[in-house]
Amino acid sequence: MLCTVCQSTIDPGDSRCPSCGAGVRRPDPDSERRFVTILRADVIDSTGLVAELDPEEAVSRLEPALAAMRGAVRQFGGIVSKELGDGLAAVFGAPIADDNHAPMACHAAIELVRRVASLGDPGLQVRVGLHSGHVVAYMVASEFSKVYEIGGAAQHLAARLEAAAEANQIYASEACQKLAEGHVRFESLGGKSLRGFSQPVPVYRIVGASDLSSWRVRRARSVSRFVDRTTERALLERTAGNAGATRQTVLLLGDAGIGKSRLAHEFVQDLKADGWRLIDAESSPNLQGAPFSTLKRILLSALDAAAKDPGSPRDPRRDLSVIQQAALDAVLDLPISNPHWDELEPHARGRAISDASCAIVRSLADRQRMVVLLEDLHWIDRASDVVVAAIASLQVAGLLVLFTSRPNGMPVWIARCQAEIVAMRPLDDDSGLAMLADMLGSSETNADLKSRIISHTANVPLFIEEVCRGLRDSGTLRGQWGDLALVRPIDELGIPTSIQGVIAARLDRVSKQERSVLQIAATLGPRSNEALLRKIAALSEDVLQGCLVALDRAELLVRIDSELENSLEFRHEMVRQVTYDSMVEKVREDIHARVLSALEGSEGGADDPDKLCYHATRAKDWDKSFSYARASARRCLARSAFTDAADYFETAMRSLDMTPASPAREASAVDVRIEARAAFIASGQIAEWLNLGKEAGRRADAINDIGRKVAAMTVMAAAQNFYGTPVEAVTVGEEVVRLAQEWGNPGWLNAAQYGLGQVYFLAGRYRDADRFFARACAQLSGPEASAPFGSTPKYALLLCCMMNCITHTVMGELDAAEQLQQQAAAIAEETGRPYDRVAAAYSGGWLELGRGDPAAAAAILEDSFVLAQKHGIRLFVPVLACHLGIAYLEQGLFDRARGMLTEAREEARAVGYTSAVLRSSIYLALATHRLGDVRAAQNMLREARNTARQQGFSGLEAEALFGEAVVTPPSDAATKAAILVALRAAIAIASESGALPLKQKAEAMLNDMLARDDRLS
Repeated sequence: MLCTVCQSTIDPGDSRCPSCGAGVRRPDPDSERRFVTILRADVIDSTGLVAELDPEEAVSRLEPALAAMRGAVRQFGGIVSKELGDGLAAVFGAPIADDNHAPMACHAAIELVRRVASLGDPGLQVRVGLHSGHVVAYMVASEFSKVYEIGGAAQHLAARLEAAAEANQIYASEACQKLAEGHVRFESLGGKSLRGFSQPVPVYRIVGASDLSSWRVRRARSVSRFVDRTTERALLERTAGNAGATRQTVLLLGDAGIGKSRLAHEFVQDLKADGWRLIDAESSPNLQGAPFSTLKRILLSALDAAAKDPGSPRDPRRDLSVIQQAALDAVLDLPISNPHWDELEPHARGRAISDASCAIVRSLADRQRMVVLLEDLHWIDRASDVVVAAIASLQVAGLLVLFTSRPNGMPVWIARCQAEIVAMRPLDDDSGLAMLADMLGSSETNADLKSRIISHTANVPLFIEEVCRGLRDSGTLRGQWGDLALVRPIDELGIPTSIQGVIAARLDRVSKQERSVLQIAATLGPRSNEALLRKIAALSEDVLQGCLVALDRAELLVRIDSELENSLEFRHEMVRQVTYDSMVEKVREDIHARVLSALEGSEGGADDPDKLCYHATRAKDWDKSFSYARASARRCLARSAFTDAADYFETAMRSLDMTPASPAREASAVDVRIEARAAFIASGQIAEWLNLGKEAGRRADAINDIGRKVAAMTVMAAAQNFYGTPVEAVTVGEEVVRLAQEWGNPGWLNAAQYGLGQVYFLAGRYRDADRFFARACAQLSGPEASAPFGSTPKYALLLCCMMNCITHTVMGELDAAEQLQQQAAAIAEETGRPYDRVAAAYSGGWLELGRGDPAAAAAILEDSFVLAQKHGIRLFVPVLACHLGIAYLEQGLFDRARGMLTEAREEARAVGYTSAVLRSSIYLALATHRLGDVRAAQNMLREARNTARQQGFSGLEAEALFGEAVVTPPSDAATKAAILVALRAAIAIASESGALPLKQKAEAMLNDMLARDDRLS
């Protein structure tokens, strides 16, 4: 084996690499994740049955039941994973994957109950529980044997269902019921309280096996129409035409879900309409061990077709010899009266059965053109296989034999009977989209979703249909088939449980080495570089190329033509996902560690911290995960990808916390939270921003680091400005400024002064706000400008200029505001950062509104609003929308104003931006008033005024009071008095705060009302 770090050879007994000293990772090659169905069964009250018996008698009493259980499990392809003394646990769908694991388990349970009941011992009563889910499966080897064990929560639910079942009853989970529905009949028992589960669990009781064929089950579930297949249909039609001269045999070959049965049935229905007789049957996975089960179905269909023949209802068996008639009776499970039949040797009996079956087919084909359709040839029982081969080789004019099969089940005699093999391929993109249009609807609103489904499923019809069904069942798509609407975003399309087994069965057909290569490719992603895969796999070139050729041939991992490099791509994403999900955690960690090592050692590999972070995190290399996540976050910040930056900072913080505790780790934990603030601020995650400051402060306290404590408090105080009330924020902000002055760090003092200025502004203390903004601006404009960690002096200066410009605008000092705005705009022009441009535009729009030019304000704010949304600068979205709505309102565009202000208020609520909620509510009320709803406007303003007063937003309280005066009609003395009270209160607050323009507007309105009253009197 090789070291995952340096790739040196390691002896099997070494615990550490002799070259680099890295610990040896030994993944368990026999462990893997599987999606299976678990069966749990036991004898009821077994203790009471054997309590008074000696050991030999006790074993004799229970062993017949246990033997019956084992036989039923094995008959249907299950593996007994554990015997429990009075019962057993079994698994279906492992160690070899099987997409029919749930139906097979259900049939096994039915057979198990039947076998135990047939023992004739009334004291032996069993109960069975079934559940389908993910497990970890592994082989436990002892000196004498190997046992296939399963682990995980799924087995516990199966055990609880078993314990809840009544005598001779089978209880199944909803997951099992959904997978086996149609193959088995269920009765819903509703939700049951099971031990260990906090909520009632939906439980179903199996009432019997269904007589529906697999095709009819699939057809009943189908919600799409038949599309495309023009090439395959043309070939089938040509073959049918040639059947007039001699027998023709066709095999439709393809993996599960590709559409073999759909094409076959569509085609034979056309033949029936054209006068052909149809004999159809299918091989069943449930009956592979039952001799002649498939042939019996063929013969029953043939005899039924003959009986319905209006032209010649004669029973074709009459033309057979006595021995051949006995042979048919044997296959059809009818009483045999011929004594010579029992005297025949087995070989002679088989020959008679084959001859009789061929004679029946020949007789019917001679009377009328006939098509024999046999589906799922890969599940045929061995006895039927010989006879079907003979039928397929008959030289009879007017006979067409049509088979469907998966590639791994194609019989060896197909070539001998000169069959035409039609390899079924996925649909083309146009046909896939036509299928989706039929299911989802033709609307273009789902165009992106349709493209994602096409890419995800690689146009395999079953996969397309099941993905759509899963989205509808989960409520992601709502409506009726043919008219479905997407109601919430989709992160991942996922893999429906109904097709997990289909894909897993394909993966089980590859060798162990091929599976290993596939796992590495799945870890690398949807597309991988062959050179990188070669380095990680550490296989000889011949072996690697052999694996790649085999995987390409199996259409699992295909080569992509590229002039730059040899690339490999999964045929569709679901194959990659199932491959990745099948690996147990230790195997995944090992491969991710090998990928990480290979990337770090490759040319240019270190230039992609995003990829390195992904693999380091999944390899649980927490030191590297922290380092690469932080590097990725910084790169996202530089690109103004703030939401992505916040996500990477979260990864960095989690990874760091997984490393051993130490003062150095805690110092780094504080630093990364301080640095992360910019990402959380810009993306509008205000609650998280506040928590960053609180957590950083707690950790700084723990290591008694005063400097980091001040930094953390500054971050917390800045968040408090948005998230809390001004009263709380002023107290915190003043304390932070005091501590920053004592500490003597000019960068953090600037940040603290900016934060305190901002909260003074929100509290309506505009002169105090100007004082602190001016101090910060002066220091940041000087030769020794200093900004806090995670920021730059220019960025800090821009924010100070922006806020002080707004402050002077509110106070009516437009010349000072203009100078500050020019300075902010110049910085934004120089840096070109979207965040800086949005910030400068925000104050610019406010200044234009202060100048009385709402059209100019709207032009600035519209562009910045789009820019903020495009780059996810969510903190500015509600305030930009609010002031854009004000600009529309002042231009008389009342409908547009109401729409924009409504959006501003909702976005502010979502972000948690308290002052923006109040301001947008005030101006939304004014727009509502202008549109004629006076009562609603008054209610909104009254609520905003009360909230602003309670929380200390005095500037906004003054604006709300003025708004109340504007929207209240002076219809009588009482309302006039209320208006005068509101105006005088607004004037008083505006005078104290320094909001001169608001004071002047309120005084003008007050004087006008008083003058009108004087004229009237």
